[in-house]
Amino acid sequence: MSASSSSSSSRILFISSLIILWYSSNIGVLLLNKLLLSNYGFKFPIFLTMCHMSACAILSYISIVFLKLVPFQKIKSRSQFLRIATLSIVFCGSVVGGNISLRFLPVSFNQAVGATTPFFTALFAYLMTLKRESWVTYCILVPVVTGVVIASGGEPSFHLYGFIMCISATAARAFKSVLQGILLSSEGEKLNSMNLLLYMSPVAIIVLLPAVLVMEPDVIDVTVSLAMEHRFMWVLLLINSTMAYTANLTNFLVTKNTSALTLQVLGNAKGAVAVVISILLFRNPVTVVGIAGYSMTVMGVVAYGEAKRRYQ
Repeated sequence: MSASSSSSSSRILFISSLIILWYSSNIGVLLLNKLLLSNYGFKFPIFLTMCHMSACAILSYISIVFLKLVPFQKIKSRSQFLRIATLSIVFCGSVVGGNISLRFLPVSFNQAVGATTPFFTALFAYLMTLKRESWVTYCILVPVVTGVVIASGGEPSFHLYGFIMCISATAARAFKSVLQGILLSSEGEKLNSMNLLLYMSPVAIIVLLPAVLVMEPDVIDVTVSLAMEHRFMWVLLLINSTMAYTANLTNFLVTKNTSALTLQVLGNAKGAVAVVISILLFRNPVTVVGIAGYSMTVMGVVAYGEAKRRYQ
């Protein structure tokens, strides 16, 4: 009895530690992105994304091949690789769009728009697979979108280009999840998220490198100049990139040790926590209308998750 109780306590402590690390890494990378892109004058979202992907490629290889955190899965065919490459390009678009939006929008509004991911997921799932949800589930998506419309009208720092990039990033993120379900649906070609990240990251670097050279040609000169002005610049970039990988790793581990539903609930709460911390840290102005809109969106997302669970 004592051994069983000790084992149960150890597991609870392990899962609690995982969740804390998942929260810290997810919120940390978001806030550091905002700090670098807005407050430090580091206006290179594509290069920043490439740093994230480089860290993911290196650390994924170490974690899987050397530390053996998960079994190594090989790519079995050229068509499977092409599917993974397609997912990587879409994933790149979502991350770059999200980083660009953080240059122009406060984190609080960025998270409000990002909370509409279930709406785009349901839309793409219907358009691409004709998969239908119950009418109740679709009705619940109305307050999700309405909340963002209200929040947009009440956002003092609203920026149209930033808003378009944020919406595009959210749509791309949803599109990637639906596409992943279609392209890697056969049992022989399924990869766990860590192996998928291992293969997607190098492809993302290859795609992002020419984009950096063409669209951000002065990135090295400006970064070196900023590093001389801000002595911790390189440290922040390294921590930020490492956190991006840690967020992916802990996302996988939390899902593995709990459930997808638990992750969804935690994700909803994470958005609210990130909003509060960002407002306290960056002191961006907020309005009652904006808070009401964001609250409506979050409650809609929570209700959507519950409706999917009940009516699937």
